[in-house]
Amino acid sequence: MKASKPIFDLTAVNKDNFQAKALEVFQYQVSNNPVYKEYVERIGCDIVTVNSLEKIPFLPIAFYKSHTIITENQKPVATFYSSRTTGAKASKHFVADVDVYIKSFTKGFKHFFGKIEDYSILALLPSYLEQKDSSLVFMVHDLIKQTKNENSGFYLHNYDALISKLISLDLKGEKILLIGVSYALLDLIEKQKLYLKNTLIMETGGMKGRRKEMVKSELHELLKQGYGVSTIYSEYGMTELLSQAYSLGEGLYQTPPWMKILIREIEDPFALVPKGESGGINIIDLANINSCSFIATQDLGKIHIDEKFEILGRFDHADIRGCNLMLSF
Repeated sequence: MKASKPIFDLTAVNKDNFQAKALEVFQYQVSNNPVYKEYVERIGCDIVTVNSLEKIPFLPIAFYKSHTIITENQKPVATFYSSRTTGAKASKHFVADVDVYIKSFTKGFKHFFGKIEDYSILALLPSYLEQKDSSLVFMVHDLIKQTKNENSGFYLHNYDALISKLISLDLKGEKILLIGVSYALLDLIEKQKLYLKNTLIMETGGMKGRRKEMVKSELHELLKQGYGVSTIYSEYGMTELLSQAYSLGEGLYQTPPWMKILIREIEDPFALVPKGESGGINIIDLANINSCSFIATQDLGKIHIDEKFEILGRFDHADIRGCNLMLSF
């Protein structure tokens, strides 16, 4: 008998019941998600013995490039595609319920930053706007709409208009969130250095081939100097997820209650490492109820004692070990 679909409010999940909720979702997905079920079987996992977070198998994220990750009897109402370099294959996230995504990023934003209506959101995401079906653009577009603020909006290459708007709103003392891809945020302050007092600067990562990659600390120092702020915020999300983690400064990220980070060994993808040690980032995203909530990413990181985590880089090789188990599937 297949497990019934768990029904719960994301905001009802907390540190005390997270494991029970995650195990419930695992039983549902391993019974109803054909790709995840096949993967779990091929690695020889006995699902009866999965009774803790540490025993849950995590699906390599590369499968989103080659397989349709969705639970049975679900039809996608939206498909999000990852950004990619020329010739690279994009990840595809088939979303069966967009309302779950909207609820997740709305509740997540409120959890960390308060009421969305208090902000003017200015978005500088040119590479994502130029690409179709970006989950990040979808999220920011909806958040902009939720602000109900005529000053909120997207900017493509019209940097002069954005600079003028930033200065004007900041001088008025309005609460502003400038969210942008890293290279575009740097491009803006190369055009004009700013001195902002009421603006949160949030980078979403990525040079997208437009600039040389740099470590977060170097990037953030340049952004602090260029925008005249003391703190740089960061968003950590990906096409394959429906939830986001945020850094409120110092490059340390926090997750909303329905999302959790675990760190796996680099050489053994099925073993976890203790807090404070570096390894591959595994993500549990309970909002991914209709696809897969347990994803082994290609990012490297470590978790601190206070549950905050940092991102250290990416794996050198293209695919995570374990993907070869599915080559014939």
